[in-house]
Amino acid sequence: MSILAACLVVLAAAAAMEFVAWASHKYVMHGFGWAWHRDHHEPHDGFLEKNDLFALFGAAISIGMFALGSPLVMGEGAWEPGTWIGLGVLIYGVIYTLIHDGLVHQRYFRWVPKRGYAKRLVQAHKLHHATVGKEGGVSFGFVIARDPAVLKRELREQRQRGIAVLREAVDER
Repeated sequence: MSILAACLVVLAAAAAMEFVAWASHKYVMHGFGWAWHRDHHEPHDGFLEKNDLFALFGAAISIGMFALGSPLVMGEGAWEPGTWIGLGVLIYGVIYTLIHDGLVHQRYFRWVPKRGYAKRLVQAHKLHHATVGKEGGVSFGFVIARDPAVLKRELREQRQRGIAVLREAVDER
């Protein structure tokens, strides 16, 4: 595989992970996986959350793809794109961890962006946390952040239709 093809596979895998993150967040974490995800939406004093266990699934996907692409593991049956897909998944995981846990939830560092796309990421994720419980909600993906004004309007509409219960701070805006 050429270097260009490998780079394209890495980028495609990292980009595809935004859809995987959106779908798993919306349908797993806010569905049958809510028991693990709930503590992420509620105040707590601990550094770790049950929700952090979901990172193990992303790591398993990346490790599995690295193994599938490794001649050391698979021998002659190794599938080279697996290595590059594994790298793309790893890169997305690092970006997600730094931005979500670091920037938005400030678990690693304290910096609040005042403008630009970083501010939009923070606003979109804060609006995701505006609902009480697992029902309703907006902004289930992470790297692609929609306009906060649109997200606020969607939350108000969900409240009016009885789909979501909003925290007081969102109701006041």
